[in-house]
Amino acid sequence: MTTSQVSPPVPVRPRVTPSSLGRLVFGLIISKTSLNLSLVVPLQLLLTLKLTSVLNGASAASSFGLVTGIGALVALVFNPIVGRISDATTARFGRRRTWLLFGATTGGFALAGVGMATEVWHVVVLWSLVQWLFNFQQIATDALFADQVEVRRQGRVAGVLGLPGLLGPLIGLSLVSTVPAGSAGQWYLLTAVAVTAGVISVFLVRDVPADRVTRPPVDVKAMLRTFWIDPRHHPAFAWAWLVRFLNCCAIATVAFTGVYMTDRFALDPDQVSSTILKAVLLSVTVQTLSGLFSGFLSDRLKRQKPFVAVAGLFAATGTMGVAFAPSYEFVFVAIGVQAVGFGTFIAVDFALCVRLLPNPADAGKDLGVLDLATSLPQSIVPLLGVVLLPLGGFPLFYGTLVVVGFIGMAALLRVPEIGDEEHGGRWSVPVVRK
Repeated sequence: MTTSQVSPPVPVRPRVTPSSLGRLVFGLIISKTSLNLSLVVPLQLLLTLKLTSVLNGASAASSFGLVTGIGALVALVFNPIVGRISDATTARFGRRRTWLLFGATTGGFALAGVGMATEVWHVVVLWSLVQWLFNFQQIATDALFADQVEVRRQGRVAGVLGLPGLLGPLIGLSLVSTVPAGSAGQWYLLTAVAVTAGVISVFLVRDVPADRVTRPPVDVKAMLRTFWIDPRHHPAFAWAWLVRFLNCCAIATVAFTGVYMTDRFALDPDQVSSTILKAVLLSVTVQTLSGLFSGFLSDRLKRQKPFVAVAGLFAATGTMGVAFAPSYEFVFVAIGVQAVGFGTFIAVDFALCVRLLPNPADAGKDLGVLDLATSLPQSIVPLLGVVLLPLGGFPLFYGTLVVVGFIGMAALLRVPEIGDEEHGGRWSVPVVRK
């Protein structure tokens, strides 16, 4: 059966009024802040401290790459499946809210397990579990955005929803700094915040009632197709996916900042904590301003591609500045330049990709495929670091990823701008459905 015979199904949406939109956005902000706090703080600081402790003070760069690479690979495999599960859920509690709550609670308690790990392989297994479980919350949160936010408001809402990516790490680093560095108590504190925030966000957002959800049939072939959206039928989405993937490869280098600062400047655990907190505070401030401004201006001008291109240039410049920084102080200047690019990219690129989703009725599954563009770099880049860091150190590692980001800028030329979807957008070619 093809869409030339049957029109794509129209998703059932809750009625979104201005007041309920505000409540939705507030709930999504809490959920996303919790996610970033729970996942980014370990990447920026706690995993480095944990592995350094497990390895009795030896360099943790290679082990860090192994742990984060395998964990991200787990997220890569399960993201689209989690999205399809959410799409097919008919629970009375809601197809999105059910999994938001499940992911927040189970993922939170998995964080506590990492805090108790005593071997590198323990950290590998438990961090992979954290990545898998929080997938449920991540996909449900993004699907609520796609389900309920109108296209004409997506740029500015996406700009606001970029704030959690900035505030989460800042809040998390500030909280864990109140607990002895490297202790299990830091992980337990994140657990408490993750579970509490998940419960609060669930009761703020609305969802489609169970009796109004049409459950799509799920079989083995359908599950395998979960990982694939045919680029021949949806070329615009395919190019947007590639742009996001290549640029996220370059952005993924930021996860190594803690390891980089530790190795480059021989910092002890307390110095690492304070240094990363300062770096995050700087980054949050700059990203907040650039994200809000670019999201608003993108909607106002009805243009997205120029903002994504400029974001890539700033991110590349800042990353190379970090790699070749002649001094400790210069690293912070480079991080500020990076932050301009990151804030702009976070605000605009997500709205660009959501605009080109192949089928609104499969938003959860399609967002799972889109999230591969974010999670796959988180797997590839750390494992690439295991190979490149011994060969040429951070300059070779960062430089390679900057080149990848520039290739992403070239791919951006093939993405249709707002209003040009019919020349390469979501419905330009009939979608084959079985």
